[in-house]
Amino acid sequence: MVSMNSKHMVRLAAIAAAATLSYAAPAASAPRDLGAELTTANKALAAKDYSRAYALFARHAANNPLAQFSLGLFEREGWGRTSNPVAACNWFEKAAHSNIPAAQQFLGDCLAKGIGREVDGKAAESWYRKAAASGIAYALCSAGELYIEGKTLEKDVDRGLALCLAAAQADSAPAMLRLADYYRDGKDVPQNLVAARYWYEQAAQRHQHEAQYRLGIMMSEGHGGDVDIPSALFWLEHAAMEGYRPAYLPVAILYANASPDPKTGMLSPENLAKVYMWNSAAKARTTNAVQLAEIERIEKMVLAVMPPQWQPDLDRKVAEHLAKDGAL
Repeated sequence: MVSMNSKHMVRLAAIAAAATLSYAAPAASAPRDLGAELTTANKALAAKDYSRAYALFARHAANNPLAQFSLGLFEREGWGRTSNPVAACNWFEKAAHSNIPAAQQFLGDCLAKGIGREVDGKAAESWYRKAAASGIAYALCSAGELYIEGKTLEKDVDRGLALCLAAAQADSAPAMLRLADYYRDGKDVPQNLVAARYWYEQAAQRHQHEAQYRLGIMMSEGHGGDVDIPSALFWLEHAAMEGYRPAYLPVAILYANASPDPKTGMLSPENLAKVYMWNSAAKARTTNAVQLAEIERIEKMVLAVMPPQWQPDLDRKVAEHLAKDGAL
């Protein structure tokens, strides 16, 4: 059974809630509020009463496409059951035909990957475009990927990039991140580190934690622009504060390399405490042997100069942060 943290569940529930803003009911009847019909089911889902929530959504699935979409999320995410991608795609298909935008995007994914149906790039692109027309700009980036990879549609990198660029220019932060990844990796498109850094910054400003992390790394190493340690530390620590675990160790390293206090020739007390806390957080979350060796080296350096009476309070702060990042 797939487990799921509460914050991720809330995000997906928000997708469901935003999946449709209105429903075109027959002319003779009053407009339907699909979400209102599912209030009890959504409350059960929020309470993680998956069995009851599933039953309540299923009760409405015959004529409520938002319920169909929600059941697709149950099957895809494995809420209270073993994940079943084929069943998920079947539910998304039903909801997509009733104009649920997020379901249209997810059906595009199903067709692009051949989940429970034949791979069909043209059909996938068609559903992605429908989702984009309904307000999910990122779907254009998914359509662009089909052309960039050239597996299900004829390869056309320029066309694919143009689609993803259109999504990014429509203020889709995930599309900005995706576009930056393309330019940074240089695998499927010509590498352009200046463009990568630009789009990471755009996504970072829109609270994409992975983009904040990648932007910070590029700034610290001078990729795609000048070395900018203060800005690198700003973005990396922002991501770390929000629980993005890969940022923990880089933040500790940047603080460890900070300029010493001219009066003492040592790190300032504030920076020393920051090194200890972020290094401790990295130690608690890292399994990589190389990183653990670096963490141990930093820890020994810090403990050799840090007043021991600081440690209980700093350990408490680290524990409080880790308790929160465990729910991210």
